[in-house]
Amino acid sequence: MKIYTFASIIKSMTRPKLHHYLVFLYRIFLVYVLMTFTRIVFYLYNVDWFNDMSLSNFMTILAGGLKFDTAAIIYLNIVFILLNILPFRFVYNSLYQKVAKWIFIVTNSIGLLANISDTVYYQFTVKRTTSLVFSQFSNEENLFLLFLKFAVDWWYMSLLFIGIVFLLIFLYDRFSVKNPCEKNVVFYAVSIVTMCLTLFLCFGGVRGGFRHSTRPISLADAGEYVSQPNEMAIVQNTPFTLIRTIGKSGLEKIKYFDENLTNNYFSIHHKKDSSGVVRKNNVVVFILESWSREYVGFLNKDIPDYKGYTPFIDSLMEYSLVFKYAYANGRKSIDAIPSVVAGIPYVKVPYVLSHYSSNKTCSLAQYLGREGYYTAFFHGAPNGSMGFQSFTHLAGFDDYYGKNEYNNDEDFDGIWGIWDEEFFKFFADEMNSFKEPFFTSVFSLSSHHPFKVPERYEGKFPKGPLPVHECIGYTDNALRNFFSHAKTMPWYENTLFVFTADHASVAYLDEYKNTPGAFAIPIFFYKPDNSLQKYDTLAIMQQIDILPSVLSYLNYPLEFCAFGKNIFDTVNNQVAIDYTNENYQCFFKDYVLQFDGKKSVNLYDFKKDRFFKNNLLDTGVEEQIYMENYTKSFIQEYTNRMIDNKMCE
Repeated sequence: MKIYTFASIIKSMTRPKLHHYLVFLYRIFLVYVLMTFTRIVFYLYNVDWFNDMSLSNFMTILAGGLKFDTAAIIYLNIVFILLNILPFRFVYNSLYQKVAKWIFIVTNSIGLLANISDTVYYQFTVKRTTSLVFSQFSNEENLFLLFLKFAVDWWYMSLLFIGIVFLLIFLYDRFSVKNPCEKNVVFYAVSIVTMCLTLFLCFGGVRGGFRHSTRPISLADAGEYVSQPNEMAIVQNTPFTLIRTIGKSGLEKIKYFDENLTNNYFSIHHKKDSSGVVRKNNVVVFILESWSREYVGFLNKDIPDYKGYTPFIDSLMEYSLVFKYAYANGRKSIDAIPSVVAGIPYVKVPYVLSHYSSNKTCSLAQYLGREGYYTAFFHGAPNGSMGFQSFTHLAGFDDYYGKNEYNNDEDFDGIWGIWDEEFFKFFADEMNSFKEPFFTSVFSLSSHHPFKVPERYEGKFPKGPLPVHECIGYTDNALRNFFSHAKTMPWYENTLFVFTADHASVAYLDEYKNTPGAFAIPIFFYKPDNSLQKYDTLAIMQQIDILPSVLSYLNYPLEFCAFGKNIFDTVNNQVAIDYTNENYQCFFKDYVLQFDGKKSVNLYDFKKDRFFKNNLLDTGVEEQIYMENYTKSFIQEYTNRMIDNKMCE
């Protein structure tokens, strides 16, 4: 008589044995449940970015998400799937099953970690992370330290991830595999048929369907399930966007119009103005890390009782040419430098990581270098960080000054590079040794996660509701000290200062929690003689406009090529364009149009309808046709010139 112990009874109750394929399906189903759970967490954490989400819309998004989860689950579990469908009896061996278990746990934990991490990271990029993140951070020296810092700062997400992994392990073993007793002929016949059927289903799953006409599912297919382009990020999942963008940086030629019609809307050729004398002003461009328009009090006077975190920049703007409506051309630091110094915007993939990064480019450094300017780029991070040194070399800068050239680790912030205050002073001192005229640019770094300020400044600047606010105040003060120092130098009065941000950052105000708000940054021009003083509330400025505008201001004597416009040309200065969430975004006068490459999907009056409540698409807004044609012309010019390597013609 068999004796049952209490432990064996509990074990048999909690781990019933089922057919191998039923247990296999159960375990795959677990991943579906957890992927959906992380999608819900993603939405709830970033809910302010998705206005007016109805329950029916959200259920549609969850249903659509299963399509993307299917592809991701197959990618993550392909080894586990193969191990479970092999038509051999050793599949039921206990050691074999343990190996399969830990492959399942590890691969799916990595996928779920990607989803959890992106839940936080989305507010910085406003899109799901793609494989470009590996290239973006490939040159960083403190990745492990950064990862630990992220894990600590967002400890609740770290705990959530740990809980999910423990749950995955616990639920994995709730059923055990029953060794089949079928005769060999039946066993092998069933196993082979099941294997073939499973592989067929996997093929359809990664493609998104079984029809011959079905193209493999892409990031853009998420648009089928949403009412707003930014909602595509909820439909997608991060393992899918990471895997499906590996090696995807190519473009295909486009022809909406013939060349003559294209030039009626969009021309990248700029001719000289022969009526004036070339100004040999020095040009100094500040690219400020993560400086959203939202953080600048001067640019938010229409928001009651809002002062911002930039008192010095506010005071400088009083005597500058300031654009109320100014936008970045990307959401990452590596998008900014090509946009600012070479007039090359982010479209689909950062230029520096694309197939076309070796194209011939024409930058401010090259154009001004032809006029006898000395050119230099400054960034306080370790040389090679973010690929800045490489790109600025290709862009024609004479010299690069980084952490190596600064050569004093006492001012190292411990993670990113030299503190802004010390590096800005170094920047000013070095310029004092340059022969005029010169063109220089400095990229700040202190207003970046992990959002620290030097110990001597702790408690000095308003912290605000976001951690970045204190760092914005610190960099603003560093700029105050820079100008106090620079004013004593002989080159100062003969200098045009240009200020921009690399990209916008995390938003707190509801007015900025929309797609245009995700690109809203400060851009302004300052001359020490106050000759540019104006607050322009009509023009629409963008980063790629800096190159043609600076050359126009200097009355550059030669024809040049740039995707941006001359902001000083008041005839055509109320238009701008950027790219996000698989959509082009065109600003014109009071409106913003979102275009998916084939058709317009949204049209809003972004000046009056700041919360995007009223979609004006196809309601008779006369500007819509112009905006559509301008966008198509931009796409055609950008794509074809990039492919043909005609960026400078």
